[in-house]
Amino acid sequence: MSQTEMKKLFESKFGADSRPYLEVRAPGRVNLIGEHTDYNDGFVFPMALTRHTTILAKARTDATVRLASAIEPQIAEFKIDAVVKKEPPKWSAYPRGVAEALRTRGLISVGVDALAATDVPLGGGLSSSASFEVASALILLVANHKQMDKVELASACQWAEHHYAGVPCGIMDQFISAMAEEGHAMLLDCRDLTRRQIPLDNAQIQFLIVNSNVKHELVQGEYTGRRNQCQRAVETIARHFPLVKALRDVTIPMLDESRMQMDPVVFRRARHVITENKRTLEYAAALEAKDWGRAGQLMYASHVSLRDDYGVSCPELDALVEIAATVDGIYGARMTGGGFGGSIVAMGNHQSMKALQAAIDLQYPEKSGRQATSFVTTAGAGAQVLQASQI
Repeated sequence: MSQTEMKKLFESKFGADSRPYLEVRAPGRVNLIGEHTDYNDGFVFPMALTRHTTILAKARTDATVRLASAIEPQIAEFKIDAVVKKEPPKWSAYPRGVAEALRTRGLISVGVDALAATDVPLGGGLSSSASFEVASALILLVANHKQMDKVELASACQWAEHHYAGVPCGIMDQFISAMAEEGHAMLLDCRDLTRRQIPLDNAQIQFLIVNSNVKHELVQGEYTGRRNQCQRAVETIARHFPLVKALRDVTIPMLDESRMQMDPVVFRRARHVITENKRTLEYAAALEAKDWGRAGQLMYASHVSLRDDYGVSCPELDALVEIAATVDGIYGARMTGGGFGGSIVAMGNHQSMKALQAAIDLQYPEKSGRQATSFVTTAGAGAQVLQASQI
């Protein structure tokens, strides 16, 4: 949606007046490798998309927030001069939680009239929720003439998702949305939150995000079950190796030594996490060396591990990865996000992108009975203030 279209929609929701417009945006993300490692103190490798949640707003003189969505009919309204209430509509849980996190830090007292629009696919495993949270935090800060350390901002948004949206997510999504550098992906250590920006600025390399259009609706029980299985693995391994605090600390020989005391499914879950951490570090090194072939092999290996050891793929995602593997110029592909649906990411030279899209358009309906949707992206920038009033 263009800025002109957003202004027209804003005025239809809130009326026209002389208050200056404020505008911010925050990107969605794709995790290139490092899946289900975040809650095991491991490594992840996200990249910001060139798709965003944009919020156009005007500051108010009171403590009321009125937030409209470009795709939802109801306007959410709440106060920020006391504990922010958890009330409908459901989608407003994200900005409500963010507002509460900022309110408790003493950063906001002035509300906004705001309109949110996004071109990040919803439910596709591309962190539309984190982009909404980060954009919501940024617009409230701008309206209150406040700034916030980006690590603290990401942590506040994660808190909002935990306590208002009820999703026990890791920190990766909010981190990359807030702190991405254009032309780079981020190698993030989820134990101590140290990070390295890895250059991904070769004009020949692009990524195709393909939404299977199977809604992952993160089968909450499945996600919780995987976390519990990982913890059971840690408890078993720690009997032999007391220094082990998380699967991050475990090597394959250590896992093998504990295998006989472990449920076979728990063993496979742990094996995925341990090998995925290793793949993630090797992937970062391959990109730094511009060894696209090696990086692609690691992506395919990651998908196989997620499918066979972690059990979070589905036939539609598998079909998309199989199609990608047949296209010249595609180096690698894998499911991305929590699984059970959502999207894959494929890496290739820029000439291969149209060929892959064409192959998917032709073959995916035959294999799945569905249509996929896709878009090309490069490594985008993190959250930005596009327009702010003068202090």
